[in-house]
Amino acid sequence: MTTQIVVPPMGESVSEATVAKWLKKVGDPVKMDEPLVELETDKVTLEVNATSAGVISEIKVPQGGNVGVGAVLGSIQEGAASVSSPAASATTQAPQQTQKPATANTSKPPAQQSSPQNVTVMPAARKQAEDRGLNPYEIPGSGKGGRVTKEDVMSAGSSPAPARAPAPAQPSGPRTRGDEEERVRMTRLRQRIAERLKEAQNTAAMLTTFNEVDMTNVMALRAQHKDAFEKKYGAKLGFMSFFVKACIQGLKEIPSVNAEIEGEDLVYKNYYNIGVAVGTPQGLVVPVVRDADKLNFADIEKTIGDLGKRARDGKLAMADLTGGTFTITNGGIYGSLMSTPILNPPQSGILGMHSIKERAIVVNGKVEARPMMYLALSYDHRIIDGREAVTFLVRVKECIEDPERLLLGV
Repeated sequence: MTTQIVVPPMGESVSEATVAKWLKKVGDPVKMDEPLVELETDKVTLEVNATSAGVISEIKVPQGGNVGVGAVLGSIQEGAASVSSPAASATTQAPQQTQKPATANTSKPPAQQSSPQNVTVMPAARKQAEDRGLNPYEIPGSGKGGRVTKEDVMSAGSSPAPARAPAPAQPSGPRTRGDEEERVRMTRLRQRIAERLKEAQNTAAMLTTFNEVDMTNVMALRAQHKDAFEKKYGAKLGFMSFFVKACIQGLKEIPSVNAEIEGEDLVYKNYYNIGVAVGTPQGLVVPVVRDADKLNFADIEKTIGDLGKRARDGKLAMADLTGGTFTITNGGIYGSLMSTPILNPPQSGILGMHSIKERAIVVNGKVEARPMMYLALSYDHRIIDGREAVTFLVRVKECIEDPERLLLGV
């Protein structure tokens, strides 16, 4: 009996994907629910799992091909070959191995001696391996089903890397510009990011207002309680939970920052789904912390930590990326001192956090060195007036500089 490998529903507004990588080849045995192929959409990377056990009998869409929901990617031939036990395989292979002389093959590089088809490497792990000059298919996997994770690559990378073969000699003669260029097709995610950013610039009347915040009190509060917080809740106390709470206070006071335009109507959201921008090897994604106003600091930190990890491992679901009402992005983790973030449509506001730097500040008539951070609020001027934007940013500043306000809700 033959079972087709079909593209599953990929979520609202997503109807097409690209075959990023086949994890199996024709003739390979597969088990029920084993990952077969990775599909890349304009939002997330999805795995298509086997719906039956058997052998891959056909691959219809090669890597790089575009497919729609319901398209047939290939087929599985159900049969006994797929259910042979590891013990039986070892029994049949053992005599063959004993008949061959055990000679080391040094003519092939390590990458050729491995069997990539039998190893599943997560996208983040593949990128990490490339950066470290490692072959991810030679690294033992600790993930589900023996998958190689980013952590596996980082652990392997802590040991000395094998020496690389010398680069081939460059041909003599004049070099052309083409020798210095590399043409790589944009991924679906990168194409979608480009489209949405350009859409925001073309559609919204985008403006950015700035302020600066003294981080002294929130840093002292965090330093005082971070160890007890982590011990009790199993999550680190970062600055993001403070800013999420501060933004919610501002959104409640200035509801237009939490609104969007729909046709000729303004839609005011009385719920607070806060998007948190996360950089991944594939590009920027914005997973959403849902009903953030109903979460405490520990819940927010745990949710952000989980979403960030799944984003870097390419494990976000479509539901994790939809329904946001306001976005926070932290360029400070990359060293940015100041920037003008671009709106995440159809949202009308986005807050940009930046690096904390000690600067000379006048406090009660005296010059002191204080840890300061620039804040930037980009907003849609069609919905939000300058007075409202400035008021929102001032409320965020007040909550961060006096963090007890967050606990009291004032």
